[in-house]
Parts: sequence; structure tokens; C-alpha cells
Amino acid sequence: MAGTITITEVTYTSVRKVTLEWTSDASGNADATTTKAFTGEVVRAVQLPDSGGTQPTDLYDVTVTDSDGADVLHGLGANLSNAATTQKAQKDGLGAVAASKLTLNVSNAGSGKGGKAIVYLRSFIAPVGRRNKR
Repeated sequence: MAGTITITEVTYTSVRKVTLEWTSDASGNADATTTKAFTGEVVRAVQLPDSGGTQPTDLYDVTVTDSDGADVLHGLGANLSNAATTQKAQKDGLGAVAASKLTLNVSNAGSGKGGKAIVYLRSFIAPVGRRNKR
């Protein structure tokens, strides 16, 4: 594991908010995996770079991978601005996750830099008549 990451997971009805606050190591990297597994559509992803002395290097990269190693951001966390919040919505092509822990991977951020990645997931709801019957 590189750098340090604090993970906060909150559920609001059918939406889960996973906040990953990160600080990069000397190589400019940070990574960590959630303790809980998630299932749902990624409906919003927000990247918030720190400012001042801990502002990351411009064009830093963020991926959020599932247990299969697939980026649920579908590459939308590449080459991020260090001076502005980046927000992506489901319409931009965000992915989904099924019964998987999520791993945040930050690279090219610079030594001791920081930011926050927030992922909003909406639970899958089976249509009426399609739910598993016991």
C-alpha cells in the first residue's frame, strides 16, 4: 500500500457515498481498498484536489477498481486538474460494481500531496416479477 487513505462509507436510502481522502507517498502514489463490498451503478464521481502546499501535481490520475481490476470510472479519472474539482455523472460513462470491494489508486500526484475522491453508488433494484423467489 502506498500513501495514506481514510475511507468513509455512508448509506442514504439506495445511494452509498464512499469518500476516500488520500495523501500520496514520496513516489506520488496512494492506494487502499474499502473494507465493505459494494453492488450498484456508479452515478457520480467527484475528485477534489487539495490546495496550497498539498495541491497535487497537475494532470494526476485516479482509478477506482473492482475486485477484477476493472476501473469503474472507465478512465474518467485520468489527467485531472490540480486546480479544479472534477465531477463525472452516469451519463459520462461511469461503470457499475457487483459484490466487490473498491480500490482507489492515485498516481502522478507528487510527494506528500492530497485530495479526495468521492464515489456515489446507487443500489441495483430488481424489477417487480424478477426478484429471486424462495
